[in-house]
Amino acid sequence: MDLQLKDRLALVSGSTAGIGHAIATALAREGARVIVNGRTQAAVDAAVAAIEKCTGTAALGFAGDLATAAAAAELVKQHPDIQILVNNLGIYEARAFEEISDADWLRLFNVNVMSGVRLARLCLPAMKRANWGRIIFISSESGVQIPVEMIHYGVTKTAQLAVSRGLAESVAGTGITVNCVLPGPTRSRGVGDFVDALAKERGKTFSEFEQEFFEKVRPTSLIKRFATTEEVASLVAYLASPLASATTGAALRVDGGVVKSAF
Repeated sequence: MDLQLKDRLALVSGSTAGIGHAIATALAREGARVIVNGRTQAAVDAAVAAIEKCTGTAALGFAGDLATAAAAAELVKQHPDIQILVNNLGIYEARAFEEISDADWLRLFNVNVMSGVRLARLCLPAMKRANWGRIIFISSESGVQIPVEMIHYGVTKTAQLAVSRGLAESVAGTGITVNCVLPGPTRSRGVGDFVDALAKERGKTFSEFEQEFFEKVRPTSLIKRFATTEEVASLVAYLASPLASATTGAALRVDGGVVKSAF
């Protein structure tokens, strides 16, 4: 299927690895001009090279911490006509509620929520002038089912749902759509490394640990495995395309059925 993304300018924040990298690769494969973002030039250069080798499509790079207002402003100054914005940048950590300080709450909120708010605010004027644009927030099933082991993370993912819906309402009747994507347990680089380490500690293989995880920790999963980053990216690529013009203000789950709801 041709997603009609050829030469569209897309920014994927936090895209040197994991879900973000898979999204950038999927968009580039469809012919989009993708801006790859990471905090260091070395990581950005490596990701750009990998995407170009994999897809045969030239990619752009921007090294900078998009959790800061200065870096966000500089990026949009360099690329003022971004048509597709994928707010993927995010961090997480497991911590008991009583141990989460004010600083921890604010740090996660700034990275996970405010980075996307700032970028959307900066990119929206050009989208309005063109009467076309795509803004996609990468939220999480944790925004619906708050994880007890990282409540502050879950709250930031819920906030993204609210920002996305409100922003969609604000551009009603235009060619701009705004949506949220909610991945479930996904084998990104960080999760893969974490699970591998835990499995080794317990004397198990990854497959054995995965089976136990979905029996005891995420028993509502219907696929009974970690999703791949590519499975998340394929949904995002569709939402970024002109073919998804009737989908806006939505929270779309690619969670393997973890959220026990038909809606």
